[in-house]
Amino acid sequence: MGVLLVSGIDRVALAQLLARYGLRISLVAPEEAIPGSYWGEREAGLLGGGIFLRLDTPVHSVLHEAAHFACMTAERRTGLDTDAGGDHAEESAVCYLQITLAEQLPNVGRARMFRDMDDWGYSFRLGSASAWFLEDAQDARRWLAERSILDHEGRPTFLCR
Repeated sequence: MGVLLVSGIDRVALAQLLARYGLRISLVAPEEAIPGSYWGEREAGLLGGGIFLRLDTPVHSVLHEAAHFACMTAERRTGLDTDAGGDHAEESAVCYLQITLAEQLPNVGRARMFRDMDDWGYSFRLGSASAWFLEDAQDARRWLAERSILDHEGRPTFLCR
């Protein structure tokens, strides 16, 4: 089983989820380059308030870029073009939020996100996304809570930093 692709999920639910952050989805034709993609190929891209993807874009990539959008400062969102930037603490928070957002999508969830993140090559001190999230991500959760991106229960507030 490969990574979960946009073509394999409820795209209306995805669009509604991302719209809560003010992001609009732009679907790119098959085989066309994805505007704003940092990693190229089929990975999601960010430009301004838009997230660009194809049907073969991995869901983990879409959620990761959406989490970057939510976690960056308003000034960075204003000039957003491909590179979300941010420091190590913010990147950890992005990964944490990405996993949390997976819980908001039908038939996705955190277990699938853990597996797809590991398969893609995300690296964590404890060796896997699940071990990191469950045992070592308190700093990321705190970062998100301090910026009101997560509530006191660890649920997304759908507010941007």
